[in-house]
Amino acid sequence: MGSRGTLRKWKRAATRILDLAARPVRTAHGKRGIVLQPYRGYGSREEVFLIGRAFRQSRTEHGGGEDDLAGHLRDIGRRIVRRSVAGATVRARFGGAEQRAVTDRDGYFRIHLKVRELAPSDDCWHDMDLELEQPDPVTATAQVFIPPRHCRHVVISDIDDTVMFTGVAGKLKMMWRLFVQDAENRVAFPGVAELYRAMHAGPSGRESNPMLYVSRAPWGIYDVLDEFFRMHNIPVGPMLFLREWGVTWKSPLPRKAEDHKRELIGNMLALYKDLPFVLIGDSGQHDPEVYRQIVDEYPGRVTAVYIRNVSRDETRIREIEDLAKAVTAAGSGMVLAADSLAIADHAAELGLIDRQAPARVSAEIDAEGATASKRPARKVARRDLRDAVMGSDGSGGGNGGDAPNVVVGTDRRD
Repeated sequence: MGSRGTLRKWKRAATRILDLAARPVRTAHGKRGIVLQPYRGYGSREEVFLIGRAFRQSRTEHGGGEDDLAGHLRDIGRRIVRRSVAGATVRARFGGAEQRAVTDRDGYFRIHLKVRELAPSDDCWHDMDLELEQPDPVTATAQVFIPPRHCRHVVISDIDDTVMFTGVAGKLKMMWRLFVQDAENRVAFPGVAELYRAMHAGPSGRESNPMLYVSRAPWGIYDVLDEFFRMHNIPVGPMLFLREWGVTWKSPLPRKAEDHKRELIGNMLALYKDLPFVLIGDSGQHDPEVYRQIVDEYPGRVTAVYIRNVSRDETRIREIEDLAKAVTAAGSGMVLAADSLAIADHAAELGLIDRQAPARVSAEIDAEGATASKRPARKVARRDLRDAVMGSDGSGGGNGGDAPNVVVGTDRRD
């Protein structure tokens, strides 16, 4: 009985993986199987940005349902042999304006459109009409996020090792972990879903603050990430991938990911010039360095920097100490967080989320069978950061060897 149950579980996981892998194939087709696939865009009431792709694939129809393994395999085969449509013209219409863009050699197109008029609305998501004019007419509708007038701040979050455990770049491994939900195969960091829902809602519960996500992954992983966010009920938002998204809004640039991310965030600060920012990342992939530069270059624009602690290396702790000093001197604050609860506690103190949110984050962590630090994050002087993180004896900060939570800098409220 146990072995049969295990077999059914793995078969169900495999079927869901195949269904997700085949999903992008089952879209509306034009002549000769041409597909116009937009990704979620973002912008303001003055300008919007969007990226998408045009490609060609077989028009064989998928006739079965979700459990049709043979149909999924046929669709995956069609996806593997798809070909990009290069040099094609895509016309975008939005907010009383129109723009044409040409697909690059990989079939990607980028829209940067100046909005002429947009009707007053509390809706966050707006439709953009797209049409591939040649080689064959194909239409699609894209979704663009525009913050409502009552939002209070912008959240920019890394994905890898910040929202989910490492493994996002390995598509098959990522899908396997996504659909096999044993505790040891957990994908999302405990409590992150409730934390991000609270960030999106704000203290009033209705702010609809922009949630922008960045990743080192290529656009090919988009569908997996989209499904991940849906399964964990994390607020969706535009996903910006550093490998192909060019900071010039025209073409990718062969630059280091950290430089690319810094300039991308700079563009976001310019776009949302009247809003303060919250930056979330991890300690292992240059995020503290990038965010320190942002705080220094844009004084007064960053309310808080949250770094998920994924490194116990003492040298790395010293590096973060120096970065935290710079962040504090610029008038912001940095939290080196061992878990989502430490971030929630600090964000509630700053008025970024409602006062009950930390309790909900803690409950979600407990429900997921994880262990959160039940002690409040320590507030320390800048010179004492290393002792707070490593412990005065360099042993790792106590609490049974668990990674500590450290707050550097004074509280700031909007």
